[in-house]
Amino acid sequence: MGTFTVPIQVGDLAGQNFVELDALVDTGSTYTVLSKDVLDRLGIDIREPRSFDLADDRVVEYPVGYASIRLANQEIIAMVVFADEGTTPLLGATALETASVAVDPVHQKLVPVHALLK
Repeated sequence: MGTFTVPIQVGDLAGQNFVELDALVDTGSTYTVLSKDVLDRLGIDIREPRSFDLADDRVVEYPVGYASIRLANQEIIAMVVFADEGTTPLLGATALETASVAVDPVHQKLVPVHALLK
């Protein structure tokens, strides 16, 4: 499966300040990952540290918080990881699920799906 990016807008929880970014769709990432300097500029508060397993089997700790994210004609609240400055924005699996979208790897786009209440 190839990789692709989608435009998203990230903002504070009050919905006052947003920035537009191109985020790499990453279903292997639990949460959305954004550069700390972008989140600081938006006034996103750090809530707590979380541990993460990396692809090279290292375990690291990063702070997390909550942000408004606009994607696929929706606005959701999602947990975001405060990554090092210059980190490529990643749109993680929980944000995709919250927005009720799935990855279409053939056409490299997000497609709407029904949420589950089973």
